[in-house]
Order: sequence, then C-alpha cells, then structure tokens
Amino acid sequence: MVAIVDYDAGNLKSVEKALIYLGEECKVTGVPEEIYNADKVILPGVGAFGDAMGKLEKSGLAEVIKKVAADNKPLFGICLGLQLMFESSDEMPGVKGLGILKGRILAIPPADGFKIPHMGWNSISIRKGSRLFKDIPDNPYVYFVHSYYLKADNEEDVAASTEYITHIHAAAERGNIFACQFHPEKSGDTGLKILKNFCEL
Repeated sequence: MVAIVDYDAGNLKSVEKALIYLGEECKVTGVPEEIYNADKVILPGVGAFGDAMGKLEKSGLAEVIKKVAADNKPLFGICLGLQLMFESSDEMPGVKGLGILKGRILAIPPADGFKIPHMGWNSISIRKGSRLFKDIPDNPYVYFVHSYYLKADNEEDVAASTEYITHIHAAAERGNIFACQFHPEKSGDTGLKILKNFCEL
C-alpha cells in the first residue's frame, strides 16, 4: 500500500488518481501510524515552503517522514515535496527543511524572455542507472510548475536535470529516497511510468 501524505498542501487528488489508474492500492492520509506502516510513502505538495514545514512539524508528520526515510522505506517527494526533503529554501530563509538529503532550494533568477514561475513542459536529461527512470528514454518531456529549484550538494544524488534560465536539478535519488521537481502525475505516459517504477521498487 502506498500512503500519500495529507498535510493540506494541495495536489493530493491528482497523485491518488494516477495511482488508482495504475491499479495501485493507495490511501491519502495524515495519520502518522498509517503513513509509517505503509509499504511506500509519497510526499506531494503545491504551496509555500515555510507554511508546509510548519504544518508538517505541528502535525508530527515531519518526524514520521524522517523515520520512513531512516528505516529504508521507499519515499518519493513531488514538487514541493522534493523541496521539503532538502535543508533550506530561499523562499523562507531561516526555516529548516526535513534535511533528508543535502542541498538547498534556490529562487530561479529572472531573465529577459523567460517567465517565472517556470510553467510547462521541459525535457530532462536522465542519469544512467536511475531506478526511478528505468526504461524511460533520455530527454523525455515532463510538466513543471515552480519558482524555486533544487541545487543538490552531491552530484551523485541527481537523477535528472533540465535547463530553464539556469541548470536545475529536476530529480533526486539516493538509496530509498526519490524526488521530482516536476509533476509525474501531470506528465502523461512518461509520468505514469515514473510512478509505476516507484510503486514496483
């Protein structure tokens, strides 16, 4: 069973819908025990970094998510969920992220002719050997909606990257930890394959 973490951060239903479409057993829940006892955990999210961290801390879910990570259960952060897994964000200086992986979330710098938020389809360059992107050809198009981007400390944690004004770490993977800045649940067949790969770990 896949637990989808409910912390009032939006985007839960579209992730749930995609998993149901794939025939996966899943549950949207904010109950710590249900999250910890699930086989796999997805941390989705759309919204502000500081607000989301506040909700996770207050509800006790931050500790549960860290425990899931530490106990080697597959954990997948999507969009804001990816950002929360790292140490800090330009969006809310002074607020600590979950710190499951090392790196910072930076503001996409403004540039002539480019819109922020970065919204739409971009191709990504995939790292060879990534389990999340198994059997997906390189440079697939996926759907992004974000104003902040990941700069991981460790290059080996980067599973995919893209270019939009700057070099963006678009996905991360280390051991049992997986994360995408883009929305697999809105990325057509490629996104469904990414979700399926996670569910089949």
